Amino acid sequence: MFWNGSAETFYRLATLLHNMPFLLEQSLGSQILFLFVLAIPVACISWTVTHEEIFKEVHDFCVQKTHSCQKTYQRKVFYLFTCEYCFSHYVAAGILVITHYHLLFDSWQGYLIAGLSLVWIANVYMAIFVRLRLDIKSQKLEIEQEEFQLKETTSAVS
Repeated sequence: MFWNGSAETFYRLATLLHNMPFLLEQSLGSQILFLFVLAIPVACISWTVTHEEIFKEVHDFCVQKTHSCQKTYQRKVFYLFTCEYCFSHYVAAGILVITHYHLLFDSWQGYLIAGLSLVWIANVYMAIFVRLRLDIKSQKLEIEQEEFQLKETTSAVS
């Protein structure tokens, strides 16, 4: 199923999310599959809010407040929006509320294990993403350096 913008597709997606607790009772394999799938939006939201340019003003404001607030709890609240690891806990909790996802147990222990597992997998995804961006940036710098050296040798020969 893909999103085509229609109300019918939205209704099917909402029905799937509503029935998710029943889907997860089928097997441990499906629970693990949902863990890896649900960690993707947790990682995406956490990274976007804490690092990307679209939230730069909010991020800069929160960084400034973490240094200027007098009370510790105020500094910690603003720090939440600057740390992807910290923020991912709250995003994972929101995902659990929306989906009713639980892992291994049907009780509160299942929600606790699911929440901590979602945070861990999401942070693994973010670490992979950071490493990938770093590799791409270093390759780009190497290419620019080689092009600069090529221009220098070409201009020295001429």
